[in-house]
Amino acid sequence: MVDVSGLFFSSKQLRFMKVLVLIILAIVFVSGITSCYNNKFDQVYASPASTCDTTSITYSHDIAPIIIANCYGAGSSCHNVGGISGFDYTSYTGVIVNVPSGALLNDINWTPLRGNNDMPKDAGKLDQCDINKITRWIDEGYPDN
Repeated sequence: MVDVSGLFFSSKQLRFMKVLVLIILAIVFVSGITSCYNNKFDQVYASPASTCDTTSITYSHDIAPIIIANCYGAGSSCHNVGGISGFDYTSYTGVIVNVPSGALLNDINWTPLRGNNDMPKDAGKLDQCDINKITRWIDEGYPDN
């Protein structure tokens, strides 16, 4: 008969190998879990809806700052006095010129009528909250308040 005693391990060696295998499995498991980390949490899980208060919109408090920041203030000169657009948005009366035709809403929603443009020009689309405020102000009759 063939001597196979060298092919088997002692019980002490078997216990050591079992512990070693468990340690290796634990390391693999922990590595697998931590490698799935995603630092773009806000893109994976929707954040709670931010609040956009459109209950009491006024021209002076809500609309004028949006127009100043995006249409004729710093970084934009399209709608100032003598601006390239031909429309002066530096005053209430200048802004409302494009309201009855729907041009203002179409431009800021990027659904322009023929001859109009996506606004703000050469910039990203307005924040949806700002669009909602302007829409509400127009729906309320675009008061000068």
